Amino acid sequence: MPRVSFEVTADAYDGFMGRFSRLLSPQMADLAGVRAGRNVLDVGCGTGALTRELVDRLGEDRVTAVDPSESFVAAAHERFPGVRIERAAAEALPFDEDRFDIVIAQLVVHFMNDPVDGIREMRRVTRPGGVVAACVWDYGGGANPLSLFWNAARDLDADTPGEADLPGTREGHLVELFREAELADIAGSVVTADLEMRSFDEYWQPFNGGVGPAGVYLRQLSEGDRDRVRARARERAGREPFTVVARAWAARGTA
Repeated sequence: MPRVSFEVTADAYDGFMGRFSRLLSPQMADLAGVRAGRNVLDVGCGTGALTRELVDRLGEDRVTAVDPSESFVAAAHERFPGVRIERAAAEALPFDEDRFDIVIAQLVVHFMNDPVDGIREMRRVTRPGGVVAACVWDYGGGANPLSLFWNAARDLDADTPGEADLPGTREGHLVELFREAELADIAGSVVTADLEMRSFDEYWQPFNGGVGPAGVYLRQLSEGDRDRVRARARERAGREPFTVVARAWAARGTA
């Protein structure tokens, strides 16, 4: 697995993954039961896709967010000046116990250094009976925004690692992690973010920004190998426009 990089510009992330995560945010807010009067923590807020949905539903004073990336925290501060946003990892949340009604981690668990510890921390800062929720792309089953990219890379090099072995990315594993973190009333579900691409370039260009494992992997290749991966992905994409089918495994539990 290439070293993960999220010390990139907000625009680079928004163009790469933000376009999909924005589609997940209303579904995750619904899954977690976000409604007026609740205090909610967005864990791994990134540039603020879920934060935006929470602010729209609750107002800035009811939303708190954390992310380990300095550049993402700065961007989120600029976008949501009334939201408390801290630079912190999920495994070390800078809050007292029982602080929030709802805690959500959208597209974060698979990047935690210790997913069980991270989910336990989410439980710790959630009031008794409050909701903890998370989702992770279906990298294990292959229905995700990066399937086209990683399949093209593996066509040319069968040893390409991809992201299918990351925590929570196979069916049922996120629920298993919730159980290990000792949450109650756990239920798994699916959220989706299918997105039509008007052209292959619309899909491909954001990969050049170096975001996440895919961006890092691409930058590590020679120019010739990058061109070959791109050509193979273009071939796999077929006729334009085309739809990227994106599914995420989701889980909800109570503290």
